Amino acid sequence: MTALIALGILLLALAGTPFFALIAIVALLGFFAQGYEAAIVAVEINRLGEMPVLIAIPLFTLAGYLLSESGAPQRLVRLTRALFGWMPGGLAIVAVLASALFTALTGASGVTIVALGAVLYPALVTGGYSPRFALGLVTASGSMGLLFAPSLPLIIYGVVAQQLNTTPPVSVEDLFYAGLLPGILMLIVVSLYALKHAPKRSADDATNFAEIRDALIDARYEIPLPLLVLGGIYSGQIAPSEAAALTAVYVFAMTMVVRREISWSKLPTIMREAMMLVGAILLILGCAFALTNYLIDADVPSKLFAWVQEHVQSKWIFLLVLNAFLLVFGMLLEGYPAIVVLTPLVLPIASGYGIDPVHFGILFLANLQVGLFLAPLGMNLFIASYRFRTPVLEVIRASWPFFMLLFACVLIITYWPWLSLTLVR
Repeated sequence: MTALIALGILLLALAGTPFFALIAIVALLGFFAQGYEAAIVAVEINRLGEMPVLIAIPLFTLAGYLLSESGAPQRLVRLTRALFGWMPGGLAIVAVLASALFTALTGASGVTIVALGAVLYPALVTGGYSPRFALGLVTASGSMGLLFAPSLPLIIYGVVAQQLNTTPPVSVEDLFYAGLLPGILMLIVVSLYALKHAPKRSADDATNFAEIRDALIDARYEIPLPLLVLGGIYSGQIAPSEAAALTAVYVFAMTMVVRREISWSKLPTIMREAMMLVGAILLILGCAFALTNYLIDADVPSKLFAWVQEHVQSKWIFLLVLNAFLLVFGMLLEGYPAIVVLTPLVLPIASGYGIDPVHFGILFLANLQVGLFLAPLGMNLFIASYRFRTPVLEVIRASWPFFMLLFACVLIITYWPWLSLTLVR
């Protein structure tokens, strides 16, 4: 009977059934087998309204969509280019920093490739970098930034992990701090690789103070945003939900009232697209909470841990297997579904091996971040292929060196928990 149910769910998945519906079906069947009422799934979805931190999701999402539709990406690239373009490898560092910041603010790596790619790719090629290097850098940099506040994947992992009542507990604020040093490590490693491949500088690459002044003036409304939001979060002065409200209000005022780059007639379309994504996230989260409660009630994590421990005695071998497992799922599933499905299953096992749940969250998201452009099915490979009208195989070849570098960073993050926990514990 179980095999028939599994086959039926697989067929539904192949037929294109929405992801949240598949999760809900599994939860409903599980609760039904244990004699519970089906209404328990609706109760879990309704429980989302009791979580204050979830306010941050629609607000940050709307702010991200408004930013991507405005001229902010171009001004961000111009400013970082004016500040760092004079350095050897400065253009590449500009691409890395701008992409990381934009991905952190929008929570969507694919949007970064689409929004910034049109500016960064030709700038890198014009600056003397080979087209292959530029393509690989832009593709890889698109996924960077997911470890920095106020990244939505960090918030979603924190929300899901809180349902598991881990020891020590997980908070979104802790995750914001924990992702800071691992994220900086990735930025430094890719930047150093870019320095190695930097073309020879010419006299035209000297510091242009007039351009710096003009870029600062041009981006005068964007500059306070990361300073206010990130400064407020990391200083502990404002909570994530308050940061989200501040970000949404500021971005709305900047794009709609001050700069007027988005027409009022276009605003409903942008809001609809943003809230469709939010609705999908909340539906997945609600169904995932129901599935999590079923798994805990059926003692699935404990049984799974006992099975894993029987076959893998070493914590370090387990971490290596976990890296491979998460990379594959990061390639096959976009970030949000992977987080809500895998966290309830894998986090209890990791805790059984003595892995801190905050450290686990960072290594989890670091693996998913790299898996986004892992061959052959990483989502960002296809986005870059479409955006730059380049065959996927060429994108894979271009991004492979960056994958190896970032995977080395993932191993450091995995086996050196101090990097994630020193600002938290």
